[in-house]
Amino acid sequence: MATIYEVAALAGVSPATVSRVFNGARVSEGKARAVRDAAEQLRFVPNRTARTLRRQNSEVIALVIPDIENPFFTSLARGVEDRAQAAGYSVVLCNTDEDPAKESTYLDIAISENMAGVVLAPASDHSDLHRLIERNRPIVAIDRGTSFEIDGVMTDNRAAGHSATSALAAAGHRRIALITGPEGIETADERLRGWAQVVGADTAHDYVRRANYRVDGGRAAMTSLLEMPEPPDAVVAGNNLMGVGALQVLTGAGRMPPEFGVAVIGDLPFTTLRPTAITRVQLPARQMGVTAATMLIERIGGDTQPARTVVLRNTLVPATPGVRAL
Repeated sequence: MATIYEVAALAGVSPATVSRVFNGARVSEGKARAVRDAAEQLRFVPNRTARTLRRQNSEVIALVIPDIENPFFTSLARGVEDRAQAAGYSVVLCNTDEDPAKESTYLDIAISENMAGVVLAPASDHSDLHRLIERNRPIVAIDRGTSFEIDGVMTDNRAAGHSATSALAAAGHRRIALITGPEGIETADERLRGWAQVVGADTAHDYVRRANYRVDGGRAAMTSLLEMPEPPDAVVAGNNLMGVGALQVLTGAGRMPPEFGVAVIGDLPFTTLRPTAITRVQLPARQMGVTAATMLIERIGGDTQPARTVVLRNTLVPATPGVRAL
């Protein structure tokens, strides 16, 4: 028996378009005709039970992220929205502030409002997705994984920590500190593991500081590091906003790149320093959003293949030798 994907391929449209044609949703006459012709040629018979279930859901998807003020998630959200809009879906943006209770409330709203699916950057590794899964609501995890067997789109966080630290070591720095996120968040823990692979397994983690992924967390962590009896001579900031906070403290202390090495995982959203004086690991935020939305739309359209995780590559942009920060 032909599948919705074979019909979509023959008609030259997406599986979501095929689904909308057979669910009676608005589709251009040309696309609708191509879908019906392909279905007739392949003798495709829609699953009427699945159609009935899908009709109960709106053409709205929820994007649940931990920090709407972080430009990384802004770019990610743009990717989700662009792909969803192209497929005929609207996006509702939900900000959890890394709070599992707020996240749980938004997930309940997604159920009560019959949203078609959810793209979720989990607030913790204990995010409860049972209610969504029990209602067969498609979910795609983004940026961070979960303990559930669902689709995911990630970047290689361990490689990000490793390459940022390696670049500082190659520049001659020997006491390389790390400012990373809260314990239990996959991005934070994996970037720490990448850092540790470079500085050595036997190295005490005195130079590690956990912070809240925001500017004030970066400031507090960098202040603490500079107050050490033997302070570091370089630092890896585990995300863009903590990098801004660290640079603010270093600027005030007169400890400027390149003499004091700085590597930031993510693109700096705002700084008075020359970005070429700072090593950066660029994250494919928008591509992650597009990929996650594509996977979600495929699930909404009836894709039943086993859960899969897509891991996208980062790009290391080393500091330019000899370039000073100001």
